[in-house]
Amino acid sequence: MKKRLLIFTLILTLLCGTLVAYQALGDSRRGGTITISREEYDRLAQYAKLDEVLQYIQAYYYQEPDTDAMMDMAVQGLLAGLEDTYTFYYDAESWSDLWSEEEGEYTGIGIQLLGDYRDYSVTITRVFRDNPAEAAGLRKGDVLVRVADIEVNTETMQMAVNVMRGLVGETVEVEVYRNGEYLTFNVLRAPIHMNNIDYTMLDSNVGYVIIYQFSTESLVEDFNAAVDALEKQGATSLILDLRDNPGGWVDDAVSVADRFLDKQLVVYSKTRTEDYTDPRYTSAGADNIPLVLLVNGSSASSSEILSGCLQDHKRATIVGTTTFGKGIMQQVIPLSDGETGFQFTYCEYFTPNGNAVHKIGITPDVQVEMPESMVYSQFEVGDMTDVQLKAAWEEAVKLATPAE
Repeated sequence: MKKRLLIFTLILTLLCGTLVAYQALGDSRRGGTITISREEYDRLAQYAKLDEVLQYIQAYYYQEPDTDAMMDMAVQGLLAGLEDTYTFYYDAESWSDLWSEEEGEYTGIGIQLLGDYRDYSVTITRVFRDNPAEAAGLRKGDVLVRVADIEVNTETMQMAVNVMRGLVGETVEVEVYRNGEYLTFNVLRAPIHMNNIDYTMLDSNVGYVIIYQFSTESLVEDFNAAVDALEKQGATSLILDLRDNPGGWVDDAVSVADRFLDKQLVVYSKTRTEDYTDPRYTSAGADNIPLVLLVNGSSASSSEILSGCLQDHKRATIVGTTTFGKGIMQQVIPLSDGETGFQFTYCEYFTPNGNAVHKIGITPDVQVEMPESMVYSQFEVGDMTDVQLKAAWEEAVKLATPAE
C-alpha cells in the first residue's frame, strides 16, 4: 500500500538509547542522576549485546571499520529475523533505485523477477525488449541462481537486484538454471525504460491491454488512455492481460478497478489486531464494456486484488490458470535519514466476498493451460498463436455478442 510513514532509524535510535542508559549508571556513581522508566531501560537493555560488539570492533578491528555499512547490515539482519520473503531493507542506493523504477526508468539489465515463498526460488518472468538481458540470451522462465557472488533466493533477491543495478557500461555475471542446465551470462548494465502498458485491437473489435506491473507513477493514466483509444477504435469488448504481473502498488489496482465498478468494495484487510481494516471502494460511475481477465500462476499481489474483486462482483470472466497466491500487503517506510527505508508485511487482504488469497490464489472461471512448449514463450502483442490469449478472445467475442 502506498503509504509514506516517517519513523526514527531503528538501530541508530536503539544504540544511542543504550549508551544513554549506560551513561545514566555512570553518572549515578559520580553523584549525578538521569532517570528513565524501567520499561524503557528493559527495552534498551535488549540491544546491549549489539553495542558491545560494535565497541569491540571500533576499538580493536585491524582496519578502520565502515560503521555505516555495519549499520546497514545490522538492519538487514534485524528484518531477516522475521523470515518473511517480503520484508527487507533498502540501503541508500536501492532506495533511490526504487523510486527511479516507479518513474519507469532505472539502471539495470532489463528483467522482471518473481520470488516464490514455497521453494524460495526466484524466476525471470519478463525480459524487456531491446535491452541487455535479451541481447545476452536470458529468457523468461530462467531460474536465477547467482548474481556476481550472491547465491540468489527469496531472502537475497533484493541484494541481487542491487548488484544488477550497478554502474552503466559495466557487466555483471548472472547464472541461471534452464532445462536441467546451469548457464552463465555476462550482462551489460544500461539505462532501462519500462513500458508497463501495451495494447492493440484484435479481430472482431476485441480490445487487448497488457499490464506488466503496477509500479509506475503514470500507470493508471496510461491504462485509461489505452482503453480510451481502443474504445474510440470501436472495441466492443476488452481483454485485460495480467499474466506474469507480479503486482505493485495497491492504489493502482484499485484505480484500474474503478474504471469498471460503480461504488463497489475492491478489497479489505486484516491486521494482527483488527479483523476488518482499510476497505477500498471504487467511486461512482463505471465503464460497462464486457471484460475478460487473463491470468496465470505468476499473476500476484495487486493483480490478484484486481482479479478477485472483478470476479466477486461478476464484472469480468477470468481465463487462464490459478494465480500465484500472494495475499499479503507491505508498507514501504522511509527512515529519518531521508536516504534509506524498508518494507514489511503488515496485513492479509481478502476479496469482497471474504475469500482469502494467500497461498491459495484466484481460480479462473475458464481454466486454460498453456502447452508445455509455450510456457516460457514471450509472444508479440496480440499474437493469436498464444493459446490462452485465443481462449480469452473467444470469451470476449461471446460477451460482446447479444443473446438471441
